[in-house]
Amino acid sequence: MMTEPAGTLSSISPISAYAAAGVDIDSKMSGIQSIKKMVAGTATAGSVGAIGSFGGLFSSPGKDHLLVASTDGVGTKLKVAVLAKRHDTVGQDLVNHCVNDILVQGAQPLFFMDYLGASRFDAAIFQAVVAGLCKACKANNCALLGGETAELPGLYPAGEYDLVGTIVGAVEKRKLITGAKIRPGDAIIGLPSGGLQTNGYSLARRVIFDQCGLTLNDHIPGTRETVEEGLLAVHRSFLKPVNALLGTVPIHGMAHITGGGFVDNIPRVLPDDTLAVIDRRSWTPPTLFTFIERQGKVEHDEMYRVFNMGIGYVIIVARRQAGAAMEILRQQRAAPVVIGSIEAGQRGVVFRDEG
Repeated sequence: MMTEPAGTLSSISPISAYAAAGVDIDSKMSGIQSIKKMVAGTATAGSVGAIGSFGGLFSSPGKDHLLVASTDGVGTKLKVAVLAKRHDTVGQDLVNHCVNDILVQGAQPLFFMDYLGASRFDAAIFQAVVAGLCKACKANNCALLGGETAELPGLYPAGEYDLVGTIVGAVEKRKLITGAKIRPGDAIIGLPSGGLQTNGYSLARRVIFDQCGLTLNDHIPGTRETVEEGLLAVHRSFLKPVNALLGTVPIHGMAHITGGGFVDNIPRVLPDDTLAVIDRRSWTPPTLFTFIERQGKVEHDEMYRVFNMGIGYVIIVARRQAGAAMEILRQQRAAPVVIGSIEAGQRGVVFRDEG
């Protein structure tokens, strides 16, 4: 039998072969144990059992309901979080993004599951990310049932990670919102986004860091906001203001303005013979967007396909109901603005800036 030469890794420390290859099971399991109480705090009335089983359990909402599911990720906003060494907001971004996606169809969140992949497990980062997930799940009455934490050396760059989540919600069949009721003459109401949300970061980072040479601590020109504050502003959840409308004002359709901006997202809910006309004079895009447009020499129309331009969510109601809807949304401090209307035409979006 061959003996191992003195001074090799195994003779110096008891580290396992798997840990030496980059995957420390003990560290990961210790980290998972440390967040169990925090995750358990997100339990709702439908939660069944404790975290840690092979599958998360949740009570069925009933045969008169439809389940609505969505999966999304935080994208390259994570690179900003890593650069800033701030990881408590990206979990909120992820949950809120997914909540908004299923809210478009009138669904209420039931439960959420996440995936975090990294080259090496970092307990501090893991706990900060999970704290953000839990905070947003509680705010949206959504149980965090569990997830997957994968240590994948060689796949992810050192110090970076990916964060993806899946949400499942439910809506009564008779209350499902599909956009089929949208008609010419309907009003389009926009709700402010509060920031880039979770899309357009590859372009934003290129302009801000590479072309302009700004740092996280620099102020965005023309504002009192630092680059870090602007880029890591939390993706807003629209659940509360929209829920205030549901059952009070008939909603014909809704759209979450994410990747693809106005141009690609609004048509997803439009009937074939309707056209969304957006009046870009009806609101003022936040300075961060105009800075990116100007410094990056980005075409004006492209900005409205890449970014939300300050409008994170769109609600379409009958014109006669617009006043009531606006009042309810104002009471929710959602700062609504009528940004356009529906006209007859080929399905799509057009912008009007003059006349």
